[in-house]
Amino acid sequence: MASLLPPVHPGEILREEYLVPLRMSAGALARKLNVPRTRIERLAAEQTAVTIDTALRLGRFFGTTPEFWINLQTSYDLKIESAAKRDEIAAIPVMTAA
Repeated sequence: MASLLPPVHPGEILREEYLVPLRMSAGALARKLNVPRTRIERLAAEQTAVTIDTALRLGRFFGTTPEFWINLQTSYDLKIESAAKRDEIAAIPVMTAA
């Protein structure tokens, strides 16, 4: 079943729900997380995915959980991939009980 909501990249959540309200730049967050500036800049620009390492760091810094960030990424990936492969996946037969 198709979702009515469009896929939301974790970078959009990071940017709109955390960085903008805190008036924090991606570079400033990167310094606090002890990661390369480009990692957070590319994530906030929706150009890259949340990695396990980044999820651990974001969870710690923002008082969330790593699972929150990974689940955002997984949900996004599933929606993008299922749309891209809708016909191919639909052509796979469903196993029936013997």
